[in-house]
Amino acid sequence: MPVPAAHAAPLGSSAEALAGLPVVVGLSGGVDSAVSALLLSRRGARVRGLFMRNWVEEDPEFPCTALEDARSAAAAAEHLGLALETADFSAAYRERVFGPFLEGLRAGLTPNPDVLCNREVKFRLFLERALALGAERVATGHYARIRRQGGRWRLLKGADPAKDQSYFLYILGQEQLPRLLFPVGELTKREVRRLALEVGLPNAQRPDSTGICFIGERPFARFIARHLPLEPGEIRTPEGRVLGRHRGLACYTLGQRRGLGLGGVPGASPGGPWYVAAKLPEENALVVVQDPDHPLMLSRELEVDAMHWIRGVAPAAPLSCAAKVRYRQPEQPCLAEPLGGGRWRVRFREPQRAVTPGQAVVLYQGEECLGGGPIARVRTLAGSWQPCPETGVER
Repeated sequence: MPVPAAHAAPLGSSAEALAGLPVVVGLSGGVDSAVSALLLSRRGARVRGLFMRNWVEEDPEFPCTALEDARSAAAAAEHLGLALETADFSAAYRERVFGPFLEGLRAGLTPNPDVLCNREVKFRLFLERALALGAERVATGHYARIRRQGGRWRLLKGADPAKDQSYFLYILGQEQLPRLLFPVGELTKREVRRLALEVGLPNAQRPDSTGICFIGERPFARFIARHLPLEPGEIRTPEGRVLGRHRGLACYTLGQRRGLGLGGVPGASPGGPWYVAAKLPEENALVVVQDPDHPLMLSRELEVDAMHWIRGVAPAAPLSCAAKVRYRQPEQPCLAEPLGGGRWRVRFREPQRAVTPGQAVVLYQGEECLGGGPIARVRTLAGSWQPCPETGVER
């Protein structure tokens, strides 16, 4: 159907005229990417859709949603009168995202596959394919904004603080940002849903995807057991008292309190939950505590082996900024300083709970996302390091 020109919302990613500009939109099947295509069409861009097939799961216990996503993307494209193509990146995804994810789990880390996917697939392979199709700009439904200032491109938080996705986009740089558009970055999720309903998009009420990109809401441990050998081992207190058995270290992450199977352990605080405080790969042991403020659960210091800066060069140091060590966390004041060779140390003003190696630390100054990197190691208030020395860290 033709797209009404009235009520066009600002794109936020660029002030340039888009009339006649060829733009490829990554249509995922969700409402955010569909509304992105809608907004671009209202601005006069020559829009076409590209659906990415990143994961194919043949196991009937873990059905893949790619077919459902593809149908939803096709329905949205038809409603908007857009051509839609499909790009199969599933082989590259398994090699560049899922493979490193499994390797990280083997090393006792908790990697972030969404960041890996953005770096290796969405803003590399997908971007290359879209440009090869003749696009001058590439758009996705991410809640973030792009600005050019002082000859450099900046990545800003999305206008909706509840949906801001800049945390997952810290891997972008000066090469990608000039090519990208984030049309819903200036909008709230409620506004996006309203726009979708106004024009009758078939996926206007489709729920947001949740969970890990290739697992969704399925049982994590059972899924990982299909792809990674798991070796059960001891669950211990910091003092060495054995409380039970774990299913395999890859099934757990620091701070986890569910799925430990430790209810009713003799000698424990009545009714108090247990938390994963440390993983000991060299002993195949899981350390748990009941106090969420135990020194093993808290840290003020972490290190990154390969910090990525969106501006392309490291800022003057020491850098006073704020950081997030997980997506939903409020930003925390910190000081970042270089250690040489691309390595950086981040020190927090206040202790942080369950900072997890393998996850990303992302740095901010005000609305701007400066960059970040995978957390290589964390020093707890107990003086210990995670991961432990046997995972390759000499301390």
